[in-house]
Amino acid sequence: NLEATHLVGSDLSGAQLSTAGLEAANLAGAVLVSADLEGVDLGLANLSGAVLDGACLTGASLLGANCSATSFRGANLRGANLRGANLYAADLAGADLTGAILTKALLTKAVLSGAIMNRTSLQTADLSQVNLTGADLRNANLTGVGLRGADLTGADLTGADLTGAVMDGETIWPDGFDPEAAGTTLD
Repeated sequence: NLEATHLVGSDLSGAQLSTAGLEAANLAGAVLVSADLEGVDLGLANLSGAVLDGACLTGASLLGANCSATSFRGANLRGANLRGANLYAADLAGADLTGAILTKALLTKAVLSGAIMNRTSLQTADLSQVNLTGADLRNANLTGVGLRGADLTGADLTGADLTGAVMDGETIWPDGFDPEAAGTTLD
């Protein structure tokens, strides 16, 4: 059990941590490239500035975790719970977030280009100034999200629920997409 452990800056690349308890652990700046964190509880953990590129976080709990400026490039976050997580300026390019829960998450200035977010729950998340270019948002729940200044160029919004999503004049939509018809509101 590594709960509340201080692992600041540690190199845990390729580590098998799927049985570790890491709730509230301090992993700021840690390197966890291709680490196995499947099903791990990282709730309230500090992962700010950590590198989790290609890591397996399937079904992991990052409830309320601090993941600001964290890199999850190409990571598997299928079914992960990131409710209320701080993902400010996080890099999730090419990550698989299928069925993940990001309700009330802070994603301002995050990079989600090419991310797979099919059936992802993002209700009331802050997606201001987020790069969602080419993201797969099919059947995603985007009700009440903030999309001020977000770039959704080339994103697939087929079946996505955008009821009550808030956009502004800086929000960029995929070609041919009608945000008003989708239920968004202009701020």
